[in-house]
Amino acid sequence: MQPSASVQRGFTLLEMLVSMAIFLIICGAMFELLSIAQKKYSSETQLTAAYQDSRLALDQIVRDVNASGFPSFILFSSLPTTHPSRYANGPVAWSPNYPTIPCTIGTGGGGTCATPGDYDLIVETRLSTDTRVSWIWYHLDGTTLTRAVVRKTYGDPQAVVTSAGEQVVFLSNVVNVTGASNTQLTAQYPTMFPAGQPVPIFQYTCNTPSGPLPCTSSLAVGYNAPQNISDVDVTLIVMTPQTDLQTQGLKLVELNGRGHGANPVGF
Repeated sequence: MQPSASVQRGFTLLEMLVSMAIFLIICGAMFELLSIAQKKYSSETQLTAAYQDSRLALDQIVRDVNASGFPSFILFSSLPTTHPSRYANGPVAWSPNYPTIPCTIGTGGGGTCATPGDYDLIVETRLSTDTRVSWIWYHLDGTTLTRAVVRKTYGDPQAVVTSAGEQVVFLSNVVNVTGASNTQLTAQYPTMFPAGQPVPIFQYTCNTPSGPLPCTSSLAVGYNAPQNISDVDVTLIVMTPQTDLQTQGLKLVELNGRGHGANPVGF
């Protein structure tokens, strides 16, 4: 007897099309998940970098404030008047009329100081790597916080540090001022910008006969002076360089710290 031939049946065209469609759907879902993961990773990386940069900047400002006012002029029985860089007149330098007639601070407005101000601060101290007193200048220029270190000398501190040209980029994308004019930011982060107003980077506490009080124009005459500053509160609001790839929104981080001068010369 002749053996019967076996019949081998392949896939039909319809089955192939259905299989390919299922495969493409699975691939599409996988690539979409991968794209979401990449966007999430990019956004979180930016946010982490902004936080780390802000943390380092805040720590440096606080360290400078903590060391401010050393060595104080009150430690000298006779001031070396020909060498102003050998002593500190106070925790911060001020403008105008430094050092004979201190201006009033009036954080938030109402003061006569060009510095210390809401976005400008000159710390006066002796660095550990130097034998002379220096001026450490923090200044907000647009969205860039700059830092400069200049040896203390005669004259208006702000004019001296500005003309020295020693400013370097200290922290970028600082939006304490510009963020308040951005309706998208104020809508996303209403607590960071109360009433949609700019947020001071520096706010000050002054020593008074009644104890430490905020340095405002409401203080009695003579107490709201740079020489009496005991504490500096620092607020940094920093934006990530790019928008969130998922939400297309802007991301901000806010850090707060306080520096306490250990060498007060006021009350």
